[in-house]
Amino acid sequence: MKKIFSLFIIMLCLLNAKGADIYVKALTSYQKGKYKEAYPIIEYEAKKGNKEAQYILGNMFEKGLGIVANEKNATYWYKQASSKYAYSIEENKKNKLKSEESFLNRLKNQLNYTSIQKGANFAFAKVDSRNPSIKSNMMKILENSFGMQPYHTNFIVPISYANTTYKRHFSAYPDNNIPTQWQDGVSYDGHIEAQMQLSLQKPLTYNLFGWNEYINFAYTQQVWWKVYDESGPFRETNYIPELFMLLPTSDDIDQQYHLKGIRFGYKHQSNGQEGYQSRSWNRLFVEGIWQWDNIFINLQGWYRIPEDKKSEAFYNGIDPNDKGDDNPDILDYMGYGDLTIKYMYGKSQINLVLRNNFKLEDNRGAIELDWTAPFFNSNNTFWYVKLFTGYGESMIDYNRNISKISFGFAFSRGIF
Repeated sequence: MKKIFSLFIIMLCLLNAKGADIYVKALTSYQKGKYKEAYPIIEYEAKKGNKEAQYILGNMFEKGLGIVANEKNATYWYKQASSKYAYSIEENKKNKLKSEESFLNRLKNQLNYTSIQKGANFAFAKVDSRNPSIKSNMMKILENSFGMQPYHTNFIVPISYANTTYKRHFSAYPDNNIPTQWQDGVSYDGHIEAQMQLSLQKPLTYNLFGWNEYINFAYTQQVWWKVYDESGPFRETNYIPELFMLLPTSDDIDQQYHLKGIRFGYKHQSNGQEGYQSRSWNRLFVEGIWQWDNIFINLQGWYRIPEDKKSEAFYNGIDPNDKGDDNPDILDYMGYGDLTIKYMYGKSQINLVLRNNFKLEDNRGAIELDWTAPFFNSNNTFWYVKLFTGYGESMIDYNRNISKISFGFAFSRGIF
């Protein structure tokens, strides 16, 4: 009876849709929380072999979204969807069949929200999702209805203890020429501060060029807050906008080398200050993304876009507003890339970031290690502990060696 009822609804939809893409409408209903409306079409597509629909149907059975929760059915549909790369292969075949589709039509499709959602579902299919934690994180992306997604880890750290106090920097004077009467206030009080990071990305297009590629805009803002000092100032704020393309690899490369995709684009980083407090640089970057079961590896290299050198008047402390390169030696401290390793262990996640300039003399780099785990079984709040040692913790102190330990809470965890 249930099957007959489902087919009857599907037939009605076919009659009323007037040639529209019913499955796309079902995805839209699913995103809006209209699960009962979406269920018959999702089930129909799943039985036809649509890997995307099979996974969503498994999620509906697991969480009881519009239907009675059924663990057995959820497991069945997850298994149907989990044949590795099957959805990717299916999408690639579809793209080959649509090779004659014009660029203008693909551009028009980007105006439909479900085009971005299909991109998210394709990304899920590229990831080996047998691990429950990976599956859970990816599903949060699939269920996102606002269009904004976490990028790097979002966190608030009330306690961050450094091995040294931080210097104050002045916009009107270089560090080596601070007036005598200001010398007593050249350092902040205490070793403890708070730190926050907001990091989001917005998918702009998916499959615009017919390569299953994504074009995303991302924005990260970092704040170091001397909340325990007398006046409680923000010591430093960094702004990092990015524009990049993520290009999934072919199935042969994926299966043979575990390379999931290549990301390349443009990245700006600055602290929004002026004069001798100003720090900024612009980079072009390329990044490979690999996965071996619970381990994700990102290897990124960058090229700094050159800037004009500032005048001697700036370096002599005469003209703080001279235009040009704020930090000409930043590559000596930040190097030409970094390596990020992410390991999913049960419900915990461990991230390791390594950076080095690979110079035998004046060798410099940084190591960052952080750990997250659910906050009393919460789905979106996590314990967060971070260790950092080296150069480049912030733009204002990129050339200063700092070691610190931080304790707080994270509100998202990035896989890629």
